[in-house]
Amino acid sequence: MGAADVWLGVLQATTLIAVLVLLYRPLGDYMARVYTGARDLRAERGIYRLIGVDPTSEQTWRAYARSVLAFSVVGLLLLYLLQRIQQVLPLSLGLPAVPEPLAFNTAASFVANTNWQSYSPEQTMGHLVQLAGLAVQNFTSAAVGIAVAIALVRGFARRGSATIGNFWVDLIRGLVRLLLPLAVLSALALILGGVAQNLSGFTDVHTVAGAAQSIPGGPVASQEAIKLLGTNGGGFYNANSAHPFENPAPWTNLLEILLILAIPFALPRTFGRIVGDHRQGYAIAAVMGTIFLVSLFALSALELGGGGTATQAAGAAMEGKEQRFGILGSTLFGTASTLTSTGAVNAMHDSFTPLGGMMPMINMMLGEVAPGGVGSGLYGMLILAVIAVFVGGLLVGRTPEYLGKRLGPREIKLASLYILVTPTLVLAGTALSFAIPPIRADVEKTSILNPGPHGLSEVLYAFTSAANNNGSAFAGLTANTPWLNTALGVAMLLGRFIPIVFVLALAGSLAQQQHVPETAGTLPTHRPQFVGLLIAVSVVVTALTYFPVLTLGPLAEGLVR
Repeated sequence: MGAADVWLGVLQATTLIAVLVLLYRPLGDYMARVYTGARDLRAERGIYRLIGVDPTSEQTWRAYARSVLAFSVVGLLLLYLLQRIQQVLPLSLGLPAVPEPLAFNTAASFVANTNWQSYSPEQTMGHLVQLAGLAVQNFTSAAVGIAVAIALVRGFARRGSATIGNFWVDLIRGLVRLLLPLAVLSALALILGGVAQNLSGFTDVHTVAGAAQSIPGGPVASQEAIKLLGTNGGGFYNANSAHPFENPAPWTNLLEILLILAIPFALPRTFGRIVGDHRQGYAIAAVMGTIFLVSLFALSALELGGGGTATQAAGAAMEGKEQRFGILGSTLFGTASTLTSTGAVNAMHDSFTPLGGMMPMINMMLGEVAPGGVGSGLYGMLILAVIAVFVGGLLVGRTPEYLGKRLGPREIKLASLYILVTPTLVLAGTALSFAIPPIRADVEKTSILNPGPHGLSEVLYAFTSAANNNGSAFAGLTANTPWLNTALGVAMLLGRFIPIVFVLALAGSLAQQQHVPETAGTLPTHRPQFVGLLIAVSVVVTALTYFPVLTLGPLAEGLVR
């Protein structure tokens, strides 16, 4: 790889950072106005009347949580039904009904904002299921994540309140005022860039080599826009954002990365504005940005350096990467997608160098908080901030307080339980896949393409992606089996909704408290020292939890030449 390619990659990253900085304030302030404004739009009032919701009434954290769960269960059932009756629906393209285990896995995946796909979308889903099922869940699951984050922010901002907002109002506002307008604009930009958008079926063509090929069309740009904006990740094609119909050129590649990061990186500004202290938002954004840049540099260095004799002899580790994006265009996309809950890929992570392939895994193991998924990244980082304040208080003998709220045993327990959910799901799912003899035999015979440490990495990556609601895959694992469809589907649902319940419980506990005035013993949470402490807590919690299993997979493979 030449110096010109390296400088082009640096220019892409610099341009991305500059645009994100420019968007931080206006987009963050706009989102704050969306969720704090007193007036409802006419369209919103019509929806409230239709679903029987009083927008002026507020909910306790328990009622808010019940609404989130009820809405998500209905979405799960409807998406499952659409897949099971696909063969009788319009625009089915002659495709049969999706089998039961796969339909459950897919429904769980899209409702949980994971968008894991253990199938080839263009060969499995008709246009109506893609539009009315998958794309709709891309909108609603993203709106749910933002609503939960805003509820937690209200918990910090309110004083002596028994309520944390109204889920239905937060949901509808997020859809009508934020996601729909941005998705329309983004889809138009992608269409201008050459992304497909039609309702055509399969077109038979002859390749240059003389072979016959059937190429499907479809409403790609509209789904691509919200898959990225909502940090969902489900591709219209099996190759995802490596497919030229989804991502035709280097500039569309950069645009897609921008769409992934725009809302998550602007949400700290929303947080700072709602709590009345922009410095707090800058501190959270600084933590997210620092982790992002370190991860990007590490992955790029590992891929540029190659990982073995073959890649070094070839001059670059280009296996599984698109020539039009190059190594740095692929590492930038991979870092953005795995540090958020997007899961979209423009290169096959299974073909990364062994240590390079470990970086996307670590990104997800961090809890996807830099900047994380829409909503989930912010509330995940705020949970880590609570832990960091508690640790800081222990170190210097100060009472743990964050944003004027005391962090007592209840708050710390809720934060700790939140932290423990996904590691438990990841490690338990991986262990069960190898500990139960019949399941292990099936996994080793049917699912794993490459045995040995890389095979363990494939399974570990799958459960890491599922439990953290990412959705990307190593691409070397055959996951469309009864065990993996079921186990990964359960991991996705539990990894999404158990943490949400803990977040809402924490929001309710904080909202009930009165504001505690700052004293000489209050730990400042807007200074560089706290930013460093929060980064350390984020990394140490991950390292202590996952390091042993990483030594058996990607580290074992990468350190043995």
